[in-house]
Amino acid sequence: MNTRLTKILASVTFALAMLWGLTFIGTAVTHMVDDGAVCVQSGFWANASLEGGLPVGPGVDASSSEARLCQDDPSAAQRAADLGGQLPWMLFACLALLFFSRLLDAVVSQGPFTDKVARRLTVLGWFVTIGTPLAGLVVGWSQSWLVDSMVPMGGSGVSVSGPQALILAGLAAVIMGKIMREGVRMREDLEGTI
Repeated sequence: MNTRLTKILASVTFALAMLWGLTFIGTAVTHMVDDGAVCVQSGFWANASLEGGLPVGPGVDASSSEARLCQDDPSAAQRAADLGGQLPWMLFACLALLFFSRLLDAVVSQGPFTDKVARRLTVLGWFVTIGTPLAGLVVGWSQSWLVDSMVPMGGSGVSVSGPQALILAGLAAVIMGKIMREGVRMREDLEGTI
């Protein structure tokens, strides 16, 4: 096994995790102090042809052809909901990279087939499995609430956004972690009998 390459990969993933963390914080701070418009896409009115335009709230510009709504003077809640469409995936990426970096550190320090590596692989797998739909729900809820705040008769409904195929990757990591843990236990039993 090439431990030097694994060490470099662990360092790079840790640096990427920190970079995503700083991006998360920077985006949150700059977006909350920004005084610009808040915009959201909604497919609910994409094919609508309503007389007199869309039934939007005051200060909202709407384009049914693009299904885009923009609030010129957003409230703090609208600005926070707009952040809810961006920040969950940044936080998810930061934490997933951090867990992966810790997994690689365990591989470098103890070898690939140890109980510590199996546990960290399982933790990473559960995080990806649970975190993917959770982040998607937060993004979907935030976008839905933002649309509803701009269009009182919204009816946009909550949707889950994001790459839900990651759930399968997370479950695969959980299963591999369980298999590795069983392999470690069998190796320890074999070493004890020899």
